[in-house]
Amino acid sequence: MSTTGSTSLSRFSLALFAAVPAAAHMVSISTGEIRLEGQRARYEFRMPIYEIQHVEDPEKTLAGAIRFHAGGAEARRIDYTCRRVEAESALVCAATYEFPQPADELEAVSRFHTLTVPNHVHLLRAVRGDFSDQAVLDLSFPKARLRFRPPTPAEKAAQQSVAGALRAAGGTAQWLFLFALVLAARSRRELLLLAAMFVAGETASCLILPATSWNPAPRFVEAACALTIAYLAVEILLLPAAGQRWLVVAVLGAFHGLYFSLFISSSGYEAGWVLAGVAAAEAALIAGLAWLLSKLRRPLAAIQPVRTASALLLVTGLAWFFLRLRS
Repeated sequence: MSTTGSTSLSRFSLALFAAVPAAAHMVSISTGEIRLEGQRARYEFRMPIYEIQHVEDPEKTLAGAIRFHAGGAEARRIDYTCRRVEAESALVCAATYEFPQPADELEAVSRFHTLTVPNHVHLLRAVRGDFSDQAVLDLSFPKARLRFRPPTPAEKAAQQSVAGALRAAGGTAQWLFLFALVLAARSRRELLLLAAMFVAGETASCLILPATSWNPAPRFVEAACALTIAYLAVEILLLPAAGQRWLVVAVLGAFHGLYFSLFISSSGYEAGWVLAGVAAAEAALIAGLAWLLSKLRRPLAAIQPVRTASALLLVTGLAWFFLRLRS
């Protein structure tokens, strides 16, 4: 094995195993609503308990997780209370804010992703009278401006498709599975077929789940996605010449679609726009990963990069699965 190949493999291994703790929080979503009446506003948010198990004194820590501005001035928090709702397994906190003057527009700045996990998403809804607006606050876009008017069709399409793209590109599970998908493709034609079937599986899940009474728990979704990575790795290692791999990928895609279905139902966004963003982001990621593998395949030929990477993905997927069961 060459020194360059060994170094590249070591870095790849470390990156995969370092991704396991982050992957344990694939589904990290909280919701909040702020209602404005004159110069005052009432804000309430719900945070799943499992997201704050590592946070010291979460009731106090999360008090400063979000700030609101209007007219160039920050709102003053008048009161703040929290309670744990065991039936929902959630921490519910509420606060009253006062602005210097009635707000025509509202700016929100979130720190939830710094206080919980980096890929945390806070779905915020702002209401004033008969008008409302929504925002998705995360590491990529911690700040948002909310306007109390109906969004134009173009604004709606852009906002929701970008949100879908960020969800697809911002999670460790998506990156690991898409890399496994690239490894599973034995030709360029098969890669296109696998990619199409994966998106089809995700889409089917997002369309079918709302029509059922099943509401999968975030922990189940995370554990299932971890196993999809491990399963596809096993398929590559033990069944290298297996046919109908596209069917396997479609089924595995349905499990990944559960995450996007949770996001769509929590945000109230339209499935079509969100899934369009998801498909575009995943297509770009698959193309980039396929290009990277094509460049590394020859220099790392001595260590059988497809089998080596698949073995690492198998260990990573199983480790993440058991880590999620223990948390």
